[in-house]
Amino acid sequence: MSAKVLGFVHTSATLVPLFQQLSNEFLEGIETFNIVDDSLIKDVIKKGKLMPNTASRVVSHVKLAESAGADVILVTCSSIGVAIETAATLSNVPVIRVDQAMADEAVQISNKIGVIATLPTTLEPTSDLVRRRAELAGKNATITSKLCEGAFEALMSGDAPKHDEMVAKALKELMQEVDVIVLAQASMARVVDGLSTEEKLVPILASPAIAMKKLAELYF
Repeated sequence: MSAKVLGFVHTSATLVPLFQQLSNEFLEGIETFNIVDDSLIKDVIKKGKLMPNTASRVVSHVKLAESAGADVILVTCSSIGVAIETAATLSNVPVIRVDQAMADEAVQISNKIGVIATLPTTLEPTSDLVRRRAELAGKNATITSKLCEGAFEALMSGDAPKHDEMVAKALKELMQEVDVIVLAQASMARVVDGLSTEEKLVPILASPAIAMKKLAELYF
């Protein structure tokens, strides 16, 4: 398939420059556009889970991206993963979860997989995805989930150093229990960048770059 246009659906405007940078790196010359609706993630956080009305809006955004000319659609939020999979069954073009390639890579590395998040609404969908991708690959994976309670609130209140400190501490604890760690949120990746090589006892995977690299291989 020789796709020309990549459409992004985001739940945060802060992800637009990150994925634009990754597009320039992995998909040079490919046209992209962005649909952003931060009410989606706000609703998920407020309700504590993905509600039918929110899922319906995700499907609508994916349909809008398709009608806008996207040959492939990447949805960049893990909290709405189930809705993304529903949207994929209703679309005439590939609709991709940002965390699927990361989950597949983790499954290939080891059966002892850690999932870490600062939001419970992201922890469960990502853990579920890793579990299902492991089953699909015929692997009997043991998944250890860890929630950094209070870290997301610290980040939202402007205390990034506190967020980073809490995530780093949780990562170091989780490394003692597993062979590979997946980050449920892209916002945690910068904490990993701040760790020394000696501190990274196991591979730590973040979804954005892995997803974009996989898209480049499969569709562009």
